[in-house]
Amino acid sequence: MAVDHALVRYLEAKRTVDDRSFSRRVRETLHELLPSEPEIIDVGAGTGATVPRLLDSGIGGSYRGIDSSERLTAYARAVRSRELRFRGYDVTTSPDGMFTVNDTSNIDTDTQSDAESTLTVAFETADALTAVTNTNDIDLLMAQQFMDLVSIEDALDVFLDALRPGGLAYFPLTFDGTTVFQPDHPADNAVETAYHDAIDAIPDRDSHAGRHLLDALRDRPGTVRAVDAADAIVYPQGNTYPGDEQYYLQQLLAFVEETVTSDVVPEINEWITSRRQQISDGLLSYVGHRYDILYQTPTRNS
Repeated sequence: MAVDHALVRYLEAKRTVDDRSFSRRVRETLHELLPSEPEIIDVGAGTGATVPRLLDSGIGGSYRGIDSSERLTAYARAVRSRELRFRGYDVTTSPDGMFTVNDTSNIDTDTQSDAESTLTVAFETADALTAVTNTNDIDLLMAQQFMDLVSIEDALDVFLDALRPGGLAYFPLTFDGTTVFQPDHPADNAVETAYHDAIDAIPDRDSHAGRHLLDALRDRPGTVRAVDAADAIVYPQGNTYPGDEQYYLQQLLAFVEETVTSDVVPEINEWITSRRQQISDGLLSYVGHRYDILYQTPTRNS
């Protein structure tokens, strides 16, 4: 059974988890290779959380966020500009929902002079593969937590063709087949296996997308510039979860409950009840194994 992950609060709650997860090494390599004022496409853009992350990194240019959920696209249009304005950015909005962000706060550490960056932002509701088809001049294509939802080979055919020579494809937080809840429970192995099997039973879904994406990129003519683990880890401190991560864990359990049936795992109801109590008590921790992958297409001279 397909589970709907296009939930605003869930995606917003996981922002703090993701912020801890991104590989610094992969991001540093991305920033080294990225041209100034890049053209960026973000597929599976969700609530638009990538936009403030780009600005916090001093990246300007043009950003186009694509998501198949009208609910998420509407939220991104309505909320991201207000968030950035509240944080002190100079934001100019247009009637069509686009907005431009000017940032003069970035300091060149060598010269100590102000460096202004401008990011134009647009969100659209569309199928990502369809929307990107017939594009061939993108500097950076981002697909965060996306490649386990689609046929990897079909997506790569479209996404890599959308890049200019030497363009970058960034696949952060790609799930790769490990889901761990602690403390131990006797049904853990059965629940994890059933959960991943249910994912794999859905056409084009892949519970081991991280490793399979790396294998697929090996057969492409470009180069994997960086790869690293980017595990999601939630661990309570003093029986308290940071931010809205208690809700994040509750929603993860809901996904498992919607997916794993008692005819496959007879203990699933007791397992869910036990895990929910551990969340209430501030005892449950979680690890989801993920990869950050950065790939570069060949240059014209390659």
